[in-house]
Amino acid sequence: MNATEVDNITEKQKLFSICTLMTNLSEYKEMLESFRNAGFSDKNSDFLYIDNSKGNKYDAYSGVRKFLNSAKNKYIVICHQDILLDFDTCDTLLQRIKEVDNIDTNWAILGNAGHSSFNDFRLRITDPHGENRFKGPLPAKVYDLDENFLIIKNSAQLSISNNIDGFHFYATDICIIADILGFSAYVIDFHLYHKSGGNCNRSFFESKKKLIDKYTYAFRPRYMKTTCTKFFISGYAWLNKFMMQTYMYSIRKRLK
Repeated sequence: MNATEVDNITEKQKLFSICTLMTNLSEYKEMLESFRNAGFSDKNSDFLYIDNSKGNKYDAYSGVRKFLNSAKNKYIVICHQDILLDFDTCDTLLQRIKEVDNIDTNWAILGNAGHSSFNDFRLRITDPHGENRFKGPLPAKVYDLDENFLIIKNSAQLSISNNIDGFHFYATDICIIADILGFSAYVIDFHLYHKSGGNCNRSFFESKKKLIDKYTYAFRPRYMKTTCTKFFISGYAWLNKFMMQTYMYSIRKRLK
């Protein structure tokens, strides 16, 4: 099986672009072999990587942006190098995609772990926390996803924040962006093995703060004025209605 560095891809359309930030060549080759055994081949997939083996050429945010802008196939799979497709196959994944298509044509991202509400976690994986883990029913619409395995619909033309960096929370970021654009995310019943159980180290909490700071600013209440109208926008319908009152504009004008 061949793999291509992302800068060297050619114009062609297949089903999948399998995209990975590679830091360990032997582990990456093991991942590729598991994909081959599961039915992902050069006929239906391109295998793209960013070579971080000699240092972080790209962080996760800039790397994912590179993949999203460069991958040409129908579905962009962004995955960790430490996953193995030891259970389900390419045909299984296509069936799971079809299941979501049948209930929501506006989906943009699929994964194997995420929350459908604050207390409702959905999951399908084997990892250091346990074998054959399943929390359903699936597919389930969620508002965030784990980063180990993401399937992104290329036609959604998603992107990722330019003002966050690091290696954590990029799936949460892209799920928020998808939601803003009118798309949805789902956890599906696609079983794989992830070697890592996660690592909440210092960089994890630094990335968390960057994400919170970014969206605190992005979702700030604000007055807007276009060439033909003016309005107030925030996350609260009652506040928008109140601030749209004529006398509120008058007060703001006098204060200025």
